[in-house]
Order: sequence, then C-alpha cells, then structure tokens
Amino acid sequence: MAQPTPEAEAHQALIDQLDIHSIRKPFRNPHWKPNQRRNKNIKTILGDAVRKEASLMPTQDNSGAATPSVDESGMSTDGESTPAFSTSSSTLQPNLAQASRNLSKLVLEKNMRTAGFSTAPNATYTNIESAPSLSHSKRYCDITGLAAPYTDPKTRLRYHDKEIFGVIRSLGQGVAEQYLEARGAHTVLK
Repeated sequence: MAQPTPEAEAHQALIDQLDIHSIRKPFRNPHWKPNQRRNKNIKTILGDAVRKEASLMPTQDNSGAATPSVDESGMSTDGESTPAFSTSSSTLQPNLAQASRNLSKLVLEKNMRTAGFSTAPNATYTNIESAPSLSHSKRYCDITGLAAPYTDPKTRLRYHDKEIFGVIRSLGQGVAEQYLEARGAHTVLK
C-alpha cells in the first residue's frame, strides 16, 4: 500500500476537524429554563381587564375629590336622632362579612353602570338572569328529534329527511296536530 501524501493527510485532518458526528450534543440546551409566564386564554384576560377597570373606578360619588358639606338639617350623629341600639327585641347580630360582600357587590354594579357598561343583567354564578339569545333557535325534527332542515307545507311538521317525510304524509288526520301541540306550534280555533 502506498504511503499517503501530505495533501491526503491534510485532507483527512480537515475532515476529522469538521466532522459534526464526533461532537457530543445534548438534547436540550443546559442553560434553558421554562417560561415563567403562564399563557392565559381570552376569557381569563377579559375577566382580569374588567376586574382591573372596576377596581380603578372610584367607589363613592365624591371619592375624596371634594370635602363633604356640613349637614345643616339639624340631624346629628350623636345618638339623639338615631338610636345607637335597636329598639326591637331581636337579639340577632348582623352578619358583617355578608353585609360587606353585598355592599361591595352593589358598589361595583353601580360603578359599572355609571362607567357606561351595559345595564342589562349579566349572567354570573350568583345571577342566572340574562338577556334572551339573539341567535336563531335550532329546529329539530318533530318525529325523530334530529336536526330538521325541512318543513312540510301541508302539516307544518319539521322533518329530518325524505324517509321521515313519508312517515309524516302517512299520519292520520289529528296526529300531525298532536305533534304540533307537543312543540307548542298548534293553532287553536275558536
């Protein structure tokens, strides 16, 4: 076998130097750390923004902007015009924690109303009243209960497909009215 030439040796040294397979590569950067900020969904972000805006609003009408004027109506808080103790025979102590929660809720609602937020009732965990839905109501088949894209013009029954249409056309005289009555769409003649 022939002796390698100096060019071949230099070429082999360069190949060994540039070989990326001989270098140890850890799977992860040793200096990598996970992100400390948690990703929030849009519902959480909006809720936080509404709470932040509500907390920045003043909690009283004057909120320290002006000194309250002296009441010249003759009423005082020295206990003469307003009794310090209840005259009723009730011995129940007021629940201060519940009263403060109710008061803070009322103040928050009042501030949101004055800030231009909607006066319609909002659906919350403590309040189930909400405005009626503006989306279209879904139509369901009167026979099967599946989605009903069609309506029979003769009986006004909703149906899912042509097989159900055949069933509707084979119904007796008063049966279609009973289906409409169950749905609340029947006509009462007087």
